[in-house]
Amino acid sequence: MSTDEAIDAEYVEKHRDEVENPLIQLFLRYGEGSRRWFAVGILSSIGARFLSLVPPVVLGAAIDSILRGNQQFTLPVVPSSWLPNETPDQFWFAVVLMGVAMVGQAVLNFTRQTSLNLFSHRVKHEVRTATYQQMQRLDMEFFDEMQTGELISILSNDTNRLEQFLDSMMGEAIQLGVLMAGTAVVLLWINPQLAAVTLLVIPLSILFTYWYTRLAEERYADVRSSIGDLNSRLENNLNGIQVIKASNTEEYEDERVEDHSYKYFRLDWLALRLSFVYRPGLQALTSLAFIATFIVGGIWILEGPPGPFSGDLSVGQLVTFLLLTQRMVNPLAQMGTIVERYEDAKASTKRILGLMSLPAGVEDAPDATDLEAVRGRVRFRDVSFGYEDETVLEDVDFEVEPGETVGVVGPTGAGKTTIVKLLLRLYDVDEGEIEIDGHDVRDVTLSSLRRSMGYVGQDNFLFDGTVRENIEYGHFDADRDEVVAAAERAEAHEFITNLPEGYDTDIGERGVKLSGGQRQRVAIARTILQHPEILVFDEATSAVDTETEMLIQRSIDELAADRTTFVIAHRLSTVRDADTILVVEDGRIVQRGTHEELLAADGLYANLWRVQAGEIEQLPDEFVREASARVAREGIGSAESE
Repeated sequence: MSTDEAIDAEYVEKHRDEVENPLIQLFLRYGEGSRRWFAVGILSSIGARFLSLVPPVVLGAAIDSILRGNQQFTLPVVPSSWLPNETPDQFWFAVVLMGVAMVGQAVLNFTRQTSLNLFSHRVKHEVRTATYQQMQRLDMEFFDEMQTGELISILSNDTNRLEQFLDSMMGEAIQLGVLMAGTAVVLLWINPQLAAVTLLVIPLSILFTYWYTRLAEERYADVRSSIGDLNSRLENNLNGIQVIKASNTEEYEDERVEDHSYKYFRLDWLALRLSFVYRPGLQALTSLAFIATFIVGGIWILEGPPGPFSGDLSVGQLVTFLLLTQRMVNPLAQMGTIVERYEDAKASTKRILGLMSLPAGVEDAPDATDLEAVRGRVRFRDVSFGYEDETVLEDVDFEVEPGETVGVVGPTGAGKTTIVKLLLRLYDVDEGEIEIDGHDVRDVTLSSLRRSMGYVGQDNFLFDGTVRENIEYGHFDADRDEVVAAAERAEAHEFITNLPEGYDTDIGERGVKLSGGQRQRVAIARTILQHPEILVFDEATSAVDTETEMLIQRSIDELAADRTTFVIAHRLSTVRDADTILVVEDGRIVQRGTHEELLAADGLYANLWRVQAGEIEQLPDEFVREASARVAREGIGSAESE
């Protein structure tokens, strides 16, 4: 195993739970080159909100000093020497000041939106790119466990929600804080006693928000998880649509998608239902503050200071109080959206950073060197390996000389494919060593190791694009002549030229427009173009018809002529001409030799040959019983993996 703990859903969730202050961590890690835009956006947010306080204050002062004429015209923080003395001049000064504040607020809001939007989109780009890069470097064990839909949800949905919060809600949150602080300062400056009535809404709103966030955090984390599950189900079904149609299971899959969709709906509804209480609650608190301010202020003006209050209160001051209180209603109500987006972004960021914190077990050693001038001598020295608690290979020991072809055969689940996965270092051995030209594969760089090998599997992945793009994948600077030469050696040139647009024909997602045999030959041509010193064919002909197998086998024989080659096969005819055949059973090499030597030994290989030759009646009873037991174990293993 590559890590001290098994990589499963619980392991991944544990790493997510260990992420503390996710948004702060993310801010410190990403967007370093764009933080000047973040600073501009924050300063613009502060300035815009301060300017929004100017019109109510100026209007209140104008009512008392200009319209009613019972007070001197004064403004907070504005020196008296700056203010005009004549009433008409004071009126137009107030008009201009309010106009400048309104225009300035609009300009600063534009600056805020532009700056924060640029910052948030750059952060989203960096986060998505870094997350994808981290995914690519994780062990195959991670991809064996995690569903594709879950990973796409992290790369798409979670990064989008993060961007939405950084784009709008962060600026709104800062503006809300500035509004609260600025309003409190202005109201306390005008009339501290009435301000106590108005500002009581702030601590009450904070307590109410604290209650909400404690409940909302867990609910939004569940929502994010359920989206990943739903995406995984949809992705699996779309990839398997042919099987669904052929099996007439549309109704069954309808129910499964409906169950996952309903789970998402139910969890999302629980989160929304909480917000349905929170948002109106905040609005009710601010409305009560407005009503209380109007009642106390109105009585104060009409009948004098009520109850414990003392001093004077002017009409202009009450108007300022009411305007500022009213201006707090929408921003405070907006706090519900801010908190929701924050919790949503927090849950998404924990999923992102949780994945980013997963260790890569298979990686370059600090002193790794490049594997150069590869001749192709391969040595397995007492190699043992297992997945979690299951031993897959035990004491595997063999040596392959440069240019030799080695066949690896055995029953299903014997560990054949695991041998080449360890050679490619998709996993690391638990015990023993694997050497290429005398170099332990753990002591050389992964890039040079895998560059020296070409792999062709049973179901080779082709990318959505043209035939040529798929052949030159990994060797992107190849010219057309090299691509054609590789296709000819892979017995693919003839069928490619018969395609509608030849090498420029688009083959669709996963090469769906090609037959299985055509996809295999394109994959072989891709491998040929990479000029690897070591070749691995993993069941490369098991899923094709006899004629296609013949063509692919010709390609393999030509490629293997001067390269070290591993051929894993169920069809023993594929490896009968191999220099050495290794017979694997239950993770051990139980036989080795040439085809003739193994038939003469009359062991497991000979029995497997009789099965494929149709000589069932000649099989010993013990072999049949063991085959039945292996099939049963394979079924249990498949069920457990599901």
